[in-house]
Amino acid sequence: MYVFMAVVFVLGYLCIALEHPLKIDKAAAAILTAVFCWTVLVLGADSIISPQAAAHAPGGPAELVIEALRHHLGEISEILFFLLGAMTIVELIDSHEGFKVITDRIQTRRRVHLLWIVGLLTFFLSAALDNLTTTIVMVSLLRKLIRGRPERWLFVGVVVIAANAGGAWSPIGDVTTTMLWIGNQITASGVIFGLFLPSLICLLVPLLVLSFRLRGEAPRPRARTHLGEHQPPETTAFERNTVLALGLGALVFVPVFKTVTHLPPYMGILFGLGVLWIATEFLHRDKEDEQKHPLSVVGVLRKVDTPSVLFFLGILLAVAALATAGHLTQIALLLRESLGHIYPINYSIGLLSAVVDNVPLVAGAMKMYPLADPAMVAAASPEDADWLSQFVVDGHFWEMLAYCAGTGGSTLIIGSAAGVAAMGMERISFTWYVKRVSLLAFLGYTAGAVAYMAMLALQ
Repeated sequence: MYVFMAVVFVLGYLCIALEHPLKIDKAAAAILTAVFCWTVLVLGADSIISPQAAAHAPGGPAELVIEALRHHLGEISEILFFLLGAMTIVELIDSHEGFKVITDRIQTRRRVHLLWIVGLLTFFLSAALDNLTTTIVMVSLLRKLIRGRPERWLFVGVVVIAANAGGAWSPIGDVTTTMLWIGNQITASGVIFGLFLPSLICLLVPLLVLSFRLRGEAPRPRARTHLGEHQPPETTAFERNTVLALGLGALVFVPVFKTVTHLPPYMGILFGLGVLWIATEFLHRDKEDEQKHPLSVVGVLRKVDTPSVLFFLGILLAVAALATAGHLTQIALLLRESLGHIYPINYSIGLLSAVVDNVPLVAGAMKMYPLADPAMVAAASPEDADWLSQFVVDGHFWEMLAYCAGTGGSTLIIGSAAGVAAMGMERISFTWYVKRVSLLAFLGYTAGAVAYMAMLALQ
């Protein structure tokens, strides 16, 4: 049953990776994988769970599995509630056209200037929002700035690199960094100060290379009138600016809220959502229902990407099943014996995230390498203490994992949520991205990893 459980997980993972050829949504595959993994685990608990561990459960191995499921579900729900609140806030800003305040200020047509503006804007916007949302916003912006898909694709590729790089150094910029932050492997200040420079280098290297290749001006789209197209309700400048300021303020306030109250981050995001909910109800209190509903939280909730939330639920539960059964512990020991150091382990995880979704990779790493306590490090032998010290809060392993898992996926367009979103919106082919963008992303990823190692060597 132990081996069968691993086979079930691999088959489910293949269904997730082959989502487009199979034409089966990855959320459905992830949920079924989670259910099957836990079912196999509980049915085969007598042979999978060690007798020593089962001895602590009065009801035997099966009860121990059920208790483990409840424990993991509690941890996972913190991530899901945070994502749901953040996605709702961003959708509310978008429904009020709040992002126009940013996009309408870009006037240049020169390719190189536009490249740097788009890249740096995406980098910092991704840190404040998240890489997926920022990619959607920036691709929509590029459609207003550049005419023609082939002309626009290279800039979209830079958006993918910049969004992933920007999300890596912010606790709310990438779901994997958020997972590590919520799990207390990293702190907000630690990841910002530790990864800002490597993440910036990850973006600057591709921008510098492209600056020598791009020439001339980018063609602007022709003005067109979309007849019969449904238009969202109009908002005033005051409404747009108010919702944008409150929304971004709510997102940025989350780390402050956690630091002051020590409550989990999802409480901070729910607080911000509640404030924004009341503010928007007050702003539109005198409008007709037809105009008010699309601008309210109730109306916006229908636009939230619920399948993505269910995908995270399924894949995180499936990984938790492997952790409970002991698969991840064996993999952790294998990586330590074969690679021997956190640098090659993290670098390999980053490259693997270009092929395999980075969410389960980080979830697996969190289960494979438990968070070390300083007292445990002090009591260990010198050799073990050197290894365990990498896994304390803000340890080098966790920081480099946040960087590598966040940026390594850029090397392939299917390697990150930002890349998949850009691929769907612009219909970028896999082979085109490999030929034109993958090498740039790889160079940036490697340069940032080297920069992080250099920073540690100079400390």
